[in-house]
Order: sequence, then C-alpha cells, then structure tokens
Amino acid sequence: MSEILQSYVAGSWVIGSGEGREVRDAVTGESVTRVSSEGIDLGEAVTHAKTKGGPSLRAMTFPERAAALKAAAGAVQAGKDRLYELSAQSGCTARDSAVDVDGGIGTAMVYSSLGRKGLPDGTVIVEDDFIQLGKEGVFGGRHVLTSPHGISLQINAFNFPVWGMLEKLAPALLAGVPTIVKPATPTAHIAVEAVRMMIESGALPEGALQIVAGSIPGLLDELGGQDRIGFTGSADTAAMLRADAAVTRRSAHFNAEADSLNASVLGPDAVPGEPEFDLFVKALVTEMTVKAGQKCTAIRRALVPAGQMDAVAEAVAARLGGVGIGAPGAEGVRMGALVGTDQRDDVRAAASRIAQAGQIVFGDLDTVDVIGADADKGAFMSPILVRVDDADRAEPHEVEAFGPVSSLIGYLDTDHVVELLARGEGSLAGSVVSADADFVTDVIAGAAPFHGRILVLDRDSAPESTGHGTPMPQLVHGGPGRAGGGQEEGGLRAVHAHLQRTAIQGSPEVLDRLGM
Repeated sequence: MSEILQSYVAGSWVIGSGEGREVRDAVTGESVTRVSSEGIDLGEAVTHAKTKGGPSLRAMTFPERAAALKAAAGAVQAGKDRLYELSAQSGCTARDSAVDVDGGIGTAMVYSSLGRKGLPDGTVIVEDDFIQLGKEGVFGGRHVLTSPHGISLQINAFNFPVWGMLEKLAPALLAGVPTIVKPATPTAHIAVEAVRMMIESGALPEGALQIVAGSIPGLLDELGGQDRIGFTGSADTAAMLRADAAVTRRSAHFNAEADSLNASVLGPDAVPGEPEFDLFVKALVTEMTVKAGQKCTAIRRALVPAGQMDAVAEAVAARLGGVGIGAPGAEGVRMGALVGTDQRDDVRAAASRIAQAGQIVFGDLDTVDVIGADADKGAFMSPILVRVDDADRAEPHEVEAFGPVSSLIGYLDTDHVVELLARGEGSLAGSVVSADADFVTDVIAGAAPFHGRILVLDRDSAPESTGHGTPMPQLVHGGPGRAGGGQEEGGLRAVHAHLQRTAIQGSPEVLDRLGM
C-alpha cells in the first residue's frame, strides 16, 4: 500500500491518519500515493499563518516580498524536472507539463517583476492625489491600500496543480498575506512537491506558505472579514463555498473561477484557403488535446457559419486523426491520459449527453487506440467532435464535458453568433478568428458582457498570439455568471484585490505623509 502524502502545517511536515483516498497513476493504474488530512490540526494552521506568517510578511516592503517571490519561483524552476516526472503520472505529456509547471513559474516571475517595478518601496500604497473636500483646500481625502491581518486560502482544481497554486500565491505574497493551499486530491502530490521546493529554499518567512493534502473540515469556521478564499473548480462547489457562514455572515472575501462553456467563432470571411480558416482549425484541435482537454478555458463550442460545417468538420477530423494518444514520453504521443478513470467516465457520460443533440463526426466514446500503454488500465479517451446542426438544442450550451470534447455548431449571422455565445451564461474565454474588422467589432460589442477575456486571432496577430486557452498574468482571468463571477491575475489588480482600501481624510500636510 502506498504511503500517505505529507502536508506542511505550522512549520512541520505532518501525515494524516486513516487509510486516505488513493491516487492512481493515470497511465498504468498503479497506486501513487494516498491523501488524508485526518488528525491534522487545521486551526493550528490558521493560527500559525496569522501569528507567524502574516506579521513577517507585513514587516517586509513590497520590493522585499517581490525578491522572496522570485527566489521561491527560482526554487521551483530548479526542481521542475521532478515536477515533470510527477505530472506524467497524472497523464500529462511534456507539452502539458510545460503549460502547468513552466506557466506557473513564469507567472510568479512576472509578478515578482511587477512588484519590483510597480509597487512603492514601503508597505502602504497611496492610490490617488489629494482630493479637495472643502472650499479652502485645507481638508481633503486620499485612498490607501494596506495588508489585511488574515490569510489567503486557496482551494484548487486538479488540472493545474502548479500554475493554479502559483498564480494565486504570487499576488497574495506581494500583498503581505500568508497562504494555505488546499490542492485537489488527484494531483495533490505534484502541488506538495512544489511547496516542498519553496519551503526548503528558505525564500519565504515561516508561516507564509502551508499546504494541506486532503479535506479541510472546519477550516472555514476559522475565517472571517480579514481573510480571502480563492476557489477554482466546479460551479456546484463554488456555490457551496459561497453559502458558507465564513462568507455570508463573517464576510470573508470569496473569489471563484469555475468551468465554463467557452466558444470560438470562425468569421464568415475565413473560408478554406484563407489563413484564418487554418488558424481556427489548429486552435480548436490544440484546445481539445492539450491536457487532454482538461482546461477551464478550453473550447467547448466551435461556432462556424452554417455553410462551412462540412469543411470545418473534415479539416478538424483530419487533424485530430494525426494526434497520437498514449503514455507521455512514448514516441508519437501528442495527447496523454485524463487524470483518472473516474474523470474519464464522467467525461464520456457528458459527451454522450451532448451527442444526443447531433452526431459524433470524430472519435469513439468507448474505444481508443493508445501508444505505449494499456487502454483498459489507463484513463485514455479519444477526442470527440460532435456536429450539432440545430444550434437551438440545449445540450451543447448547457453540458460541459471536461475533457477532449467539443461541439461544432452552425450560426446564421452576427446576431445569431452573439445569441449563441450568450447561451453559455458566462465564460472565462472566447475567441473570434477573422480578418473582417466589422464582424470582429460587432461580435466583441455583443459578447463582451458575457466573457472575462476575448481573443481576436488573425493572420497579423498569429505569430505572437498566446492562444485561446492561455491566461496571461498581465490580464484578468475570470468571467461572469457560470464562470464564477470572479477575477484573478490582471497584473497589479490581483495584488490590490488582496489589500484593504481605506479612505483617509485630513489636511494636505497629513495626507502627504501617508506614503512615507
């Protein structure tokens, strides 16, 4: 029987009791570790963060915190080969691991740079100039941002154990707020290893970072108005957390980033032979196969002109046909496994519901040919492309298969596109692939209220485009409605979100001293 995964709490590595939940290798089915937090004093973790980590971080200036963040990210960078090895156990190819591991490191480094260059050499941010509130100018106000005396609790999804942790940790550390990480069980061992690297580097003050592998019963009972809860995962879990008394009664700040039915739109100008047609097809296949489609920003709905359905279906199917599926590292493999067989079964069931609205034009729900592995033991699945000729069918707009599954849906005109985009009821990311400036502008104007981010992809931007599914630390990540209604990243906006904004009133002389 595999060993129980360690947690780092109150300055020590500890092990939960009981049998725990078993985590299996997504490729071989063999046991990797067991996860349990039973018997771990979670109240002690909160107390340790607030009495040790918080005071130490708040005593550091913004540039000092930025330097500590850079050193911590550097430790992860030095050990990333080990993280790649562990990621392969969760079904990730090297390309998948780069998105998570290198993406997380890069995000932390960006925030370190923003902290050095964009924040004052002190512990207080003065937001604005003197705001005169009286006729004579002897009385006015300014706004300041200061570090709260609480913690940041991050509850993360399984698909990005490194990036998902670092993109939340970086702004919290810059803000002087200690963090407790609750990773998702299927990939908790990867997150724990990354935390171990940062702890052993000595880059962060004691109490600034802790991690609990397993459930966290009662931890939210310790949180209140000085604390922040950052969640990534399903809309159902987000609703449960949002209803907790920590949020509803004690006013802990809550931010959710939930899975969404993201869409990509092919413009009417992008016919076969035009660069935009090829860009659309390539982007769709990439989003279906990277991380085996297990991305909260992946393209779930491909909206194309009704007259282009045949051409797009044929082009996407041809490209998917060249994607080798199997064990990460095996020759010819471009797509690995889903995180586990339970996840694979859930995705198959969701894909089957979507297929009721149309027909599967690529892939098989039950069988898949794999390279270098046993298809029965591993969590492998064929990419599934469902053609939906009746755009009004509810299934593709309501059911999300969190894997390599996408629906091809025909639209009639610009108004129809906007209507279909809105039926996702809020998305993290959308994209418009077109060189028709009028079409692009009209779609953005209509779709922006329903999206956290919209990518415009054409022949001019393609050489430097970061792609439909890639959040950038300089830009906001989140979305309205179904996508959770939250907002992460966005450069220094994320740091400011962790700080308390206070209006200070007084004379110009007093207010001029606030930034000292």
